Amino acid sequence: MANESLVIEDLTYGYGKHLPLALSALSATIRPGIVTGLVGPDGAGKTTLMRLMTALLLPSSGLLTVFGLDTCSNASQLHEIIGYMPQKFGLYEDLSVIQNLCLYADLRNVTTTDRRQVFARLLAFTGLESFQQRLAGRLSGGMKQKLGLACALIRKPRLLLLDEPSVGVDPVSRRELWRMVEELVDEETAVIWSTAYLDEAERCQDVLLLDEGRLIFSGPPQNLSERVADRCFQIQGISGNRRQVLARALQQQEVQDGIVQGQNIRIVLRAGHGQPALSVLDAGSEARLTPVVPRFEDAYIDTLGGGPGGTSLLAAAMTSLPRNRDVIVEAEGLTKRFGSFTAADDVSFTIRRGEIFGLLGPNGAGKSTTFKMMCGLLRPTSGTGRVVGLDLQKAPGKARSRLGYMAQKFSLYGDLSPRQNLDFFSGVYGLTGAHQKETVARMIDIFGLTPHLTNSAKDLPIGFKQRLALACSVMHEPAVLFLDEPTSGVDPLTRREFWTHINGLVEQGVTVLVTTHFMDEAEYCDRIGLIYRGRMIASGPPDELKTQTRSPQIPDPTLEEAFITLLQQWDAKHEEAP
Repeated sequence: MANESLVIEDLTYGYGKHLPLALSALSATIRPGIVTGLVGPDGAGKTTLMRLMTALLLPSSGLLTVFGLDTCSNASQLHEIIGYMPQKFGLYEDLSVIQNLCLYADLRNVTTTDRRQVFARLLAFTGLESFQQRLAGRLSGGMKQKLGLACALIRKPRLLLLDEPSVGVDPVSRRELWRMVEELVDEETAVIWSTAYLDEAERCQDVLLLDEGRLIFSGPPQNLSERVADRCFQIQGISGNRRQVLARALQQQEVQDGIVQGQNIRIVLRAGHGQPALSVLDAGSEARLTPVVPRFEDAYIDTLGGGPGGTSLLAAAMTSLPRNRDVIVEAEGLTKRFGSFTAADDVSFTIRRGEIFGLLGPNGAGKSTTFKMMCGLLRPTSGTGRVVGLDLQKAPGKARSRLGYMAQKFSLYGDLSPRQNLDFFSGVYGLTGAHQKETVARMIDIFGLTPHLTNSAKDLPIGFKQRLALACSVMHEPAVLFLDEPTSGVDPLTRREFWTHINGLVEQGVTVLVTTHFMDEAEYCDRIGLIYRGRMIASGPPDELKTQTRSPQIPDPTLEEAFITLLQQWDAKHEEAP
């Protein structure tokens, strides 16, 4: 039909005879003039579908046409009208911003006379005018994604494919990416946005939901949300520990899914079940169940069979630590300069035993620099970091033996199998003999790694890479766990699984320092430190930060709105300063 930009008919794709089909009998239509969301758990087939749309892969069977062009017989013509931003950073990190643009202009046959205007428009559009000579590898996460988008737009495409463009990007940059993409959409342009953020999927006019290679929903996101319309509630008026209330709620037969949401707990009930008895949740005498409007995320989790529950087998296998409130992690005046650039400036905070402290901030704010100094991986220019009373500079070996570290980027050995990685890291942490073998076997079982034990770690789906990385960081039962964006790029089900483990470990007395760009995750933190331009500009419990930013314009701010408002207030204050 004339109004259909992309038609998929009975599409099937397999990577090999002995492997499950990546896509199976998939049929859908995608319209121009809108943003279509592509969602699903890890391994659902999202990236495979995008590669088929670009004719980088050809169907095993079925038909796929883009604006009337068959991907099998019209690949060269198709490449002229498609812009593709792949999931992994597809630029050259040792080239500058302008050199990357020139390279992509050469590949797309944009001539010298045309490219000046094209570059000027794209640099202004993405806000990269002042960074033309900076190497792509030295850009922040948000700026890298903007450059990737600019390269995909060297020629204005009729079909723009964005494979998880906002992974690892802070809330401010996410909003800017959305603004830029929405400005591009017109009646002749179709955009497909693959995302792990379900609030982004909710912004799309249409959504395709994949699971195990099959299309299980297609249509406006609100149509899926309606399936749980009478089953969404908040537990309000909670007294006591919200994470503990959530864990108890998730153990009830009536509850399909649940998350911490501000001062409240949000739950989704199973179809055909009544409400759980609040008395068994130990949420306090003022606790009450209040119906709330369903979200796309509620229906998504319900469609996939529910969340992972509230019990962590990992935490259950760990030895409980003392229940005192001693300060376990301390940063005092941490400063790091690289030449004339100050990446972290006089950063100080403390974390008590059994507490989750969230380190938040936009890309390039200094979070990872602070994190690396606290792990003993980066020597501060000045200041001190201590873990369990041990100075990270004076006793780095002893300090690191008491902490577990999960890096922002996959930091294991990609050419080794999961078992080999587990064997290596357990040995590094001092495990030997029967205890080592038992621990490795337990981690394989807890994280469901058995089907992937013979694969190279680098070839694992992102969710299993992160599971393996977490397993390697906790085998020695550390007192302190440092998690640098542990759920970046994973699907919502895996995020829930991770936070079930994190919450369970904290109940065992483990102290957690975590960075994240998911504001929903930051709600689990006992306290938050907001870093901006290398400085700690605000700290406190999440609800306290939201209260600080309440205004007539935003009477009940979300944590994301509070995050953005605090940055804006800091900028306004320092712009006014003489």
